[in-house]
Amino acid sequence: MSLNKRLTAEYLGTFWLVFGGCGSAVLAAAFPQVGIGLLGVSLAFGLTVLTMAYAIGHISGCHLNPAVSIGLWAGKRFPAVDLIPYIIAQVLGGLTGAWVLYLIASDKAGFSLSGGFAANGFGDHSPGGYSITAAFLAEFVLTMMFLLIIHGATDKRAPAGFAPIAIGFGLTLIHLIGIPVTNLSVNPARSTGPAIFVAGWAIEQLWLFWVAPIAGAVAGGAIYRWLSEE
Repeated sequence: MSLNKRLTAEYLGTFWLVFGGCGSAVLAAAFPQVGIGLLGVSLAFGLTVLTMAYAIGHISGCHLNPAVSIGLWAGKRFPAVDLIPYIIAQVLGGLTGAWVLYLIASDKAGFSLSGGFAANGFGDHSPGGYSITAAFLAEFVLTMMFLLIIHGATDKRAPAGFAPIAIGFGLTLIHLIGIPVTNLSVNPARSTGPAIFVAGWAIEQLWLFWVAPIAGAVAGGAIYRWLSEE
């Protein structure tokens, strides 16, 4: 498959992840009487990855996440030469997803970005008031485990056809754990989109949601590479 087609798939997939996942948080989480809550938002993020894995996994690998691309590189599953193009496509897709979500959400009377717009944060901007240390540790560990799931589920020795299910439910699980801590990122592209619109504190704290997930992804990729060696 050509690089342009793979990048387009990554762009569209990351758009869907941010629009679907963050959209569920912004539009539906606390909707009067029938709000989906934390469980619904967690499931929405998992479903975006599960659906895209079946839709574009055979085209681009369905990374949708700079940390995943880097973690797969660390596990010797992805070439370094494609890292920068993939990351650019993913960030652009995340920005587009946040932009479309903003256009929809801002059309409602009383809308305000002060509600956070599903941006990731720590300290005063953590949903549960968690510190920067707790936020970094959560993002690192949860991304590391996510990469272990991805590597294991997509290993050629694993049962064929079930990887999207394991990865989608893995992402659901880590959202159930991490939303109270940081709104959960484990994905720099997902964090960047909403942060651009919220600006201010969200931009100031964005560094953590690049550094911690990437560090965790490298650890996860390296650990799986070691575990899987004969």
